[in-house]
Amino acid sequence: MQIQHHRKMLILYATQTGNALDAAERLAREAERRGCPINLLSLDQYDPSLLPREEAVIFVVSTTGQGDTPDSMKVFWRYLLQRNLNQHWLKGILYAVFGLGDSGYQKYNFVAKKLDKRLMDLGGTAIIERGLGDDQHPSGYEGSLDPWMSSLWRMLNMIKPEFLPNGPDVLIQDTLLIDQPKVKITYHNIENAESHSSTTSDLTCLDIQIGSARSMHSGKSSSDRSRPGCFLKMVKNLPLTRSNCGKDVRHFEFEFVSLAFDYDTGDVLEILPGQDLAAVDAFIRRCNLDPDSFITVSLVSPIEMDDHIAHGSRVPLKLRTFVEFTMDVASASPRRYFFEVMSFFATAEHERERLKYFASPEGRDDLYQYNQKERRTVLEVLEDFPSVQMPFEWLVQLVPPLKTRAFSISSSQLAHPNQVHLTVNVVSWTTPYKRNREGLCSSWLAALDPRDAIYIPAWFSKGSLPTPSLSLPLILVGPGTGCAPFRGFVEERAVQSKTHPTAPIIFFFGCRNEDVDFLYRDFWLTHSEINGVLSEAKGGGFYVAFSRDQPQKVYVQHKMREQSQRIWNLLAEGAAVYIAGSSTKMPADVTSAFEDIVSKENGVSREAAVRWIRTLEKCGKFHIEAWS
Repeated sequence: MQIQHHRKMLILYATQTGNALDAAERLAREAERRGCPINLLSLDQYDPSLLPREEAVIFVVSTTGQGDTPDSMKVFWRYLLQRNLNQHWLKGILYAVFGLGDSGYQKYNFVAKKLDKRLMDLGGTAIIERGLGDDQHPSGYEGSLDPWMSSLWRMLNMIKPEFLPNGPDVLIQDTLLIDQPKVKITYHNIENAESHSSTTSDLTCLDIQIGSARSMHSGKSSSDRSRPGCFLKMVKNLPLTRSNCGKDVRHFEFEFVSLAFDYDTGDVLEILPGQDLAAVDAFIRRCNLDPDSFITVSLVSPIEMDDHIAHGSRVPLKLRTFVEFTMDVASASPRRYFFEVMSFFATAEHERERLKYFASPEGRDDLYQYNQKERRTVLEVLEDFPSVQMPFEWLVQLVPPLKTRAFSISSSQLAHPNQVHLTVNVVSWTTPYKRNREGLCSSWLAALDPRDAIYIPAWFSKGSLPTPSLSLPLILVGPGTGCAPFRGFVEERAVQSKTHPTAPIIFFFGCRNEDVDFLYRDFWLTHSEINGVLSEAKGGGFYVAFSRDQPQKVYVQHKMREQSQRIWNLLAEGAAVYIAGSSTKMPADVTSAFEDIVSKENGVSREAAVRWIRTLEKCGKFHIEAWS
């Protein structure tokens, strides 16, 4: 009898929002269906020094912000950039790169492109040309992933047929794979479980519940697990825009309920939003679950666990509590695999056929229209297919995790020692089928009454805007809610200026109308008065563009060009540039304005000005924080 030994293919991913993990898991499933054993790891779980020992490695990496690597890839990428790695380091190693990005950003799929080039420079052999997934595609990143995977299996079969013993197109029956959810649910005796929380305070009990639920969840991107969090209480909820103007921007102030956490200007606050409890109960009823049963959740294979899940709290929780804190049942749209698994549990033939079509390459575009474009929620999808009864293990594995939402902090702790402030656009939109949708976290915060004792779970993290020293001149550009971090910068420098000499700040703000959405109007104007940190007398300045107050549109870049000489003078003095706001066209337009100013005022060519700005970026003096 001949024993066949197949080497495992390695799939490494780096994700920020969960999309790259979903794509990597899809690749892993498709490989397994072709009889190819795989090892699936996040890049921060893998020792990069082992790379030369692999035979075939598939990388799935997303690009964040303005061309940045995801947090989980930073250590791996630094290792690859070591100068002692020569051009033969990866000789004989097969690799492929699939990137996830958004062509609306200036540095579209930048991480995948530079990873592909570096692997090639180190002697690796590309199985196929890198694939680039685009959020702007009518089918999202899957529009590129499907054809790229087909080519991958075909080329891999030609180069290394031993990886695909049955060829690129022979699939193992899905019924053999569908009985193996990665999640195991254990039900507990109620009396024993309840004794855990009988002697603890409300806040401690809530902390234990959230910590336990989120450490147990097989979550895709629970970045809050590895950091200490805190609880906040809202003390102010103030509208910044005129009512009925078509947009709702709020100023929120929170106090620390327990010990105050230290934070710096430019930092980010991540909030775990509350879910609509009626929707949670409706989900539990739809799935025939017992909300009062006590459970613990673990992964079936301990080898695949990350350390936080493996060693996380194992306090049994009520099933309803677990769903409330970990499973996004009424906001996020399920992934394509959710529909595939649903098709196996549908008892009505017409539902099974429709679900199988949605999960197929032919139905991909229709699924995108039905699901992602409409932002169909898990609860809505389940209600559309009433014959489907999925086991709770599969639901825990496939329902999108309830994610924290990140906001730029708009306060200085020097000015507000026990507080943190946020400037939040309350998100709402209409789908193609005219259904009203709201952002989960922003609408939840807007509905909170500061008089109610609601404890808000939160975590602090570093954003992409480093805290400037008080001696560093600043040129800030922040239209709309992009002004949020700069309110903190100005507050901080105003406090510092009372005891120390401080460098000047020029700030360019933009909004639609002076009397509708001029956010923090009095704040900026006060600080731009005589001796204020934004005053021209102190070398600073405050300039605002009202885009809709005159027939021709006026944006921040127009105001910048009007102050061309002053901007160049500050740049020549060593000023740092900070840009924050919408990721659409603004960052590119503002960067282009800076290049024009450098070219004009320094008397150099446009190409030389572009290089000058790139050098500024490399020196850590040109920062962009943009969001969609």
